[in-house]
Amino acid sequence: MTGVLTEDGVFVGGGGEGYGEAQQLTLKYGNRHGLIAGATGTGKTVTLQVLAEGFSSAGVPVFMADVKGDLSGIAAAGSETGKLHKPFMERAATIGFDLNYRSYPTVFWDMFGKKGHPVRTTVSEMGPLLLSRLLGLNDTQEGALNIAFHLADKEGLALLDLDDLRAMLRYVGEQAKEIALEYGNVDVRSVGAIQRQLLVLENQGGDQFFGEPALELSDLIRTDSNGMGQINLLAADQLMASPQLYATFLLWLLSELFEELPEVGNPDKPKLVFFFDEAHLLFDDAPKAMVDKVEQVARLIRSKGVGVYFITQNPTDVPDGILSQLGNRVQHALRAFTARDQRDLRRAAENYRTNPRFDTEIAIKEVGTGEAVTSFLQNKGVPGMVERTLVRPPQSRLGPLTDAERADVMANSGFGAKYDTPVDRDSAQEILARRADAAAKEAADAEAKEAAAKAGAEGKLEDSFAEFNNARRYEPASQAKPRKKMTRSSRSDSVVATFGKSLARQLGTKTGQALVRGVLGSLFKSR
Repeated sequence: MTGVLTEDGVFVGGGGEGYGEAQQLTLKYGNRHGLIAGATGTGKTVTLQVLAEGFSSAGVPVFMADVKGDLSGIAAAGSETGKLHKPFMERAATIGFDLNYRSYPTVFWDMFGKKGHPVRTTVSEMGPLLLSRLLGLNDTQEGALNIAFHLADKEGLALLDLDDLRAMLRYVGEQAKEIALEYGNVDVRSVGAIQRQLLVLENQGGDQFFGEPALELSDLIRTDSNGMGQINLLAADQLMASPQLYATFLLWLLSELFEELPEVGNPDKPKLVFFFDEAHLLFDDAPKAMVDKVEQVARLIRSKGVGVYFITQNPTDVPDGILSQLGNRVQHALRAFTARDQRDLRRAAENYRTNPRFDTEIAIKEVGTGEAVTSFLQNKGVPGMVERTLVRPPQSRLGPLTDAERADVMANSGFGAKYDTPVDRDSAQEILARRADAAAKEAADAEAKEAAAKAGAEGKLEDSFAEFNNARRYEPASQAKPRKKMTRSSRSDSVVATFGKSLARQLGTKTGQALVRGVLGSLFKSR
């Protein structure tokens, strides 16, 4: 009888009459990536659970998304009283598998913090490229977002959450004229469009994804006290309501793994296996730059010891440049009802090394639930001959945990104290707010000083007129000069002088006095 592990790798399944030899995924080629494909209801989820069990048993940590909410049972042992026990035992006997029910070390994660520990990252770590993809921005809007990130880095402003990014975009819009010469024109309409998209993202729950404490990748790559790899399960049933957010999050995680993990060459087994369920969401309407980035990550990340396995309905959902790098393949049944389906079926069959015992195209169409057409890398990384395979039954529970069971697993994970409570430290929003308050206070102080200076000038002018009038009122009669008869010209001069004094009193400022002096001077000269 064969267990979960064979001498060289993970036991996937075998065959009885009409089937081929037992199939295993060689551990040293586990980082050569893989594909699990097939129509809905053909057994992809069970295959995913079986592979996760195998890698965990080999001491390899696993990350996978629970899209339909039924993978959580991997944290609990299967049961001999379950309705699937009898067919499982029959399948195990047919393929020579020693079925022993057991649970696997599991940590639940959830972007919304409801069914697992919160998964967060900062806006700065996400970066403008992935954020532009997430928000669906055009080239002009992406340019404005890049300027915001650049200015934030230049001025030491941490972009942690969406409030920080909003504040930074507002700052860019207000300083558009000042930064145009150095960074180019910033269209305030583009800034407004980004702000609207951020509001949409917030309404989808994306604001809970950005913030601190941010996820540390080392917390995903762990083994338990028995040397079994930790299975990290992302609750994605609610997240699938925002497929763009789901795909961007997983791509961000891949990118972070690629950037942070050291080169390990060709290890005896992977450091981490990453299962990307509903992979078509990553490539639907994706710009070429994004697809090129995924292809680059897939090509290079295997040297970091990370294996990436795409799960999708049809292999054609994955671009050819990436599909060609997927060496380990499990193909469940495809349905060919239309001419396009038939073309896709032929293309899927062409991706396998042919087996003279059967027609691969017909086999892919005929295999039943829990059966698959498989091909795994063999010695020197050569693709194995395609085989019809009965996938082994899982040792853990097939189906979801209860809410109480999930809560118990979360309470014992040890990550609650680290991630469950959000932290809001000083960042771009607070710094820019303080700058705005300081600028407003400075403007108010300047206005107050100007008002005081104006009031002082008016007071001095009034005092001067008062002294002059007092001097004229109390002048001794003996010193009084005989009054001359006023001519028309002198009366005009008196009217002009009186007008000048009145205007000077009203203006009161140095600028006003200078203006009066200039006007009066010109009038006098004109005489």
